[in-house]
Amino acid sequence: MKGGFSAPGDYIYFKSQVPLHKIPIGTKQWRYYDFGPKVVPPLICLPGTAGTADVYYKQIMALSMKGYRVISVDIPRVWNNQEWVQAFEKFLDVIDVHHIHLYGTSLGGFLALLFAQHRPRRVKSLVLSNAFLDTKYFSAAMPWAPVVSWTPSFLLKRYVLTGIPNGPHEPFIADSVDFVVAQVETLTREDLASRLTLTSDAASVGPLLLSNSLITIMDTNDKGATPRELKDEVSERFPEARRALIKSGGDFPFLSRPDEVNLHLNLHLRRVGVEAREDLVPGVPKGDDSGGNGDGGGGSGGPKDDGEEEGPSPDGPSGDVAQPVIGPESNDSGDVDIQVVGGTTAAMSGGSLPPVILEAYLKQLMVGCLVVYCRIPVSLLTLYMSDQDYSKIHLFV
Repeated sequence: MKGGFSAPGDYIYFKSQVPLHKIPIGTKQWRYYDFGPKVVPPLICLPGTAGTADVYYKQIMALSMKGYRVISVDIPRVWNNQEWVQAFEKFLDVIDVHHIHLYGTSLGGFLALLFAQHRPRRVKSLVLSNAFLDTKYFSAAMPWAPVVSWTPSFLLKRYVLTGIPNGPHEPFIADSVDFVVAQVETLTREDLASRLTLTSDAASVGPLLLSNSLITIMDTNDKGATPRELKDEVSERFPEARRALIKSGGDFPFLSRPDEVNLHLNLHLRRVGVEAREDLVPGVPKGDDSGGNGDGGGGSGGPKDDGEEEGPSPDGPSGDVAQPVIGPESNDSGDVDIQVVGGTTAAMSGGSLPPVILEAYLKQLMVGCLVVYCRIPVSLLTLYMSDQDYSKIHLFV
């Protein structure tokens, strides 16, 4: 792992735009993000032992811009699986959400299955990644589980982090590990102790009333913290579930392979009948064919009906709405130039440009013609232009 961790630029932007909610419900403190059109049934993301609500920030950014509502939660301090089911149900009641779609990874996948078993009317579909059906394997690996609540914080963190396979990792996987390690450092001793207790507490998933056709199993082919035999048990339990295989991605494909994960989540939501409301997304023109229709507002990469036009990129310029605006997933320093050039391309294909930008663009063409055909030096031409005009030209260079 790297000696120092620097938060990604898109994560910093995400934190500046999407509010973190903290609410007490009974004795439990809930920490969560909730973003996207409130009229859409939400996709609720449940992290693993080492995760927090922040680890799904790439899914919140991408899917909310397609018109979906995404809620990412921290697992609260609960000490057995029945307490989890009751606490999560109260949380849903408080935020006024009744029907949900769950995306759980590792421990989060196990908890999602338990909730679907005990509260079948509320869970409409499941997406499982690196999930397991019972805790026997982890309980056997933790003979010291009875004293976990008295274990010092640094030992709990070390135990959690040793579950992540050692490198060498591909760069994108190494970055995802570094991000999760930084999140582990924010967890308290009680947070870690409760999660490890959930993992080692004797429990198993019973039969589900949910149809296999409403379940998607999304796994990676490389080695991870969840043993392959536990993943196979999930596949055998739900033989008719949809399979989404990712070639590599480690334990945290939602961070290391966000484009693939977001595509599979988008396809799953469309398949189970969630109608995206892209017409309510900041910056997306109303009445566009790409969103607000019965196909769930699918984005690029998804199947489209014959004759359906592909809508504008959800990462386009933002508008003035009540919610904060989510920008593109990559927050590099060159975004301004790219957006200006992209706007020019859109205008040439039938859109419109502001007069000041159009003027600068035409002057650039004029300069190019004079330099190439008349062999007039650029330095000489700039003498006849004001500094303001020259700066506009540089927007396109």
